[in-house]
Amino acid sequence: MTDVTPEEHKAIVNRLKRAQGQLTAVIAAVEAGGDCRAVVTQLSAVSGAIDKAGFAIIAKAMQECMASGETKENAPTVAELEKLFLSLA
Repeated sequence: MTDVTPEEHKAIVNRLKRAQGQLTAVIAAVEAGGDCRAVVTQLSAVSGAIDKAGFAIIAKAMQECMASGETKENAPTVAELEKLFLSLA
């Protein structure tokens, strides 16, 4: 992610940090023998936060590829971006 604005970078990092906090809560709940409904709810929130961060990263990569008309040596191909996108689905 080379051409990311500070705001975009901060939003992605914040999502990942939120997921990290939620995952910590899930681990603590599992270790404590917490209610399975609460554990699954928290796990779902973690998954959603990670997916949103992943989609934001992939979307930015797609924007960079489309906007730059030129190919960079290490730039992902459309096929690679598609594979990454589908891996989150």
